Amino acid sequence: MNISLALIGLSLHILIWEKLPDWGNWFNWIVEHLPRPFRYLYDSWSCPYCFGFWVALLLHALTSTYTLESLQHMPNYLGVMSQPVAWVLDSLATALLIMVGSLGLKALAVPAIKGHEMTQAFRSVRKEK
Repeated sequence: MNISLALIGLSLHILIWEKLPDWGNWFNWIVEHLPRPFRYLYDSWSCPYCFGFWVALLLHALTSTYTLESLQHMPNYLGVMSQPVAWVLDSLATALLIMVGSLGLKALAVPAIKGHEMTQAFRSVRKEK
């Protein structure tokens, strides 16, 4: 299994939906001034699985990399449909990894933030004494 597509897809998802909107008003201004169909896509693709599927298809086209190497050699009876079927199946698997990665990072972030807040509160109480 090659997780490079999933890592790139997860990185792009975090950048576009979690980081860029907080880096100033310029990105939000661009999104607000997009044509309506593109704004709809931005809102709809905030789901890591949906975005992951489409970005995996794009990354397959750009890199010819597969998450599941077994899909590189599809059966001969599929003929010309073997490549599109392989890309779709691999993109579904890659999207699943992107979604699990996104959920995992969010699950780790909550206790980490809580622990940081508790540490800061403890330090501030020690400084007051």
